[in-house]
Formats: sequence, C-alpha cells, structure tokens
Amino acid sequence: MSPLSRSIFIPVVIGTLAGLAGCASTGSGPAIEAPAYHVGDRWVYHGEDGFRIKTVWDETHEVTAVGPSGITVRVTVKGPSVDLVRTEQWSAPGEVMVGAIYDNQTRRFATPLERLAFPLANGKVWNQRVDNYNETTKATGNINRYVRVGSWDKVTTPAGTFDAVFMQVIMRLDDEEFWRWPTQCNYGVWYAPAIHGLLKENREAFYREKGQEMDGLTEIRTQHGTVELVSFTPGTS
Repeated sequence: MSPLSRSIFIPVVIGTLAGLAGCASTGSGPAIEAPAYHVGDRWVYHGEDGFRIKTVWDETHEVTAVGPSGITVRVTVKGPSVDLVRTEQWSAPGEVMVGAIYDNQTRRFATPLERLAFPLANGKVWNQRVDNYNETTKATGNINRYVRVGSWDKVTTPAGTFDAVFMQVIMRLDDEEFWRWPTQCNYGVWYAPAIHGLLKENREAFYREKGQEMDGLTEIRTQHGTVELVSFTPGTS
C-alpha cells in the first residue's frame, strides 16, 4: 500500500468507528463459543442495497457437508437482477478458506480468513491481512480486515427477535487501480447464537478517485444496504 492510500484509510477507520459506536448496545452477556454445524442448517436472508432505486434479492445459505476437512456451504442468491449459486469452504466455524466478503465475489484465501474469531467477547479485536485470489476478477491481492466485538442487544428481523452481539467490521479491499484507491468497507454486523449465524448486516462502502488531492477527495459510494435474516432451519445430521 502506498503512503497516500495509507493516509486515506486510517482517518476513515477512526471516523467510522465513532460513527457506528451508537449502533452498539450497552448490554452485557457471556462470550459466544463456536457453534456445531450440521448438514441441512439453512439460513434465508433478504437484502437491499442502494439509495432511491434499490437492488433487492434473497439469499439462502445451506450447510451441505461437515467433515474432518471442514464445512461446505452452498449460497443461492436470487433477485430481479441476480441469479447465482456459489460455494463456501470453512476450515472451522468462522474460518473461511473459500468465500465472499464483498458482494458475491468468491475469493480463495492463502490462510483462513477469520470471519468470526470465536469465542466472541465484548471488546475482542482482531486485525488481519490476508492474501487471496479473486475468482471474479481473476486477480490476486491482499485484504485488510479489522473487527471489534461490541456488546449485546435484542435485534428484530423478519425472522423474529433475538439476543445478538454487535461487531464492527472495517475492510480495505485489494481493488486499487491506476485511477482509484481501494474500496473501503464499514459494516455493522450482529451475530445471534440461537441461530448459529449472522442475524443482520448493515453495509457501507466507497472508493476515492486519484488525482483529487488538491480539490478534496470525493467518495464514490458502492454499497449502502442491509441484509437480514428471514428464517433459520436447523439441520438434522
């Protein structure tokens, strides 16, 4: 990362941490241990993204295999403008070897990406840099992902009301080009142990074009959306 891109990223992290602090609750609760997944575990989510004209979709995550080599999850995404199926591979609960962290771009990580670093306890922080191969862009790169675990709250989604722990996720992607700086993501995520998974996610992301340093840096928004749970069905094996 160039000195300029580093100087852009750090103030954004500070600002967004302060901005999302109000989303975290003040409730307390026990640390969350890693769940045991079963074949047939199924989560259905509804997603919306955009401003005045929104993109909408539904996505289903289903565990299709659990074994010594890890956990396989099939993700089906359907909407008016999207229809795709992708597969994630987890080496352990929360540890992603193959999966998506931004839109539906499947990435293969050189070392496991810690999507969830169990046990999840209030104040826990992890900050990871991970080499990966992006199957969509056919490019290699390095992701910087920072997560801070907040406290507990009751969160309501179409699936019902659940006790959930809040996490703030800050990411810098690896999509810098000669004309633009990398995409920066600021997500608010709630994890509910009752469903063994993510309950809700608020997504904000943007990039800045190069050559604007003298005129101020304009943010080009790439995400402004929410994904929330519609239903959860536990597996039986």
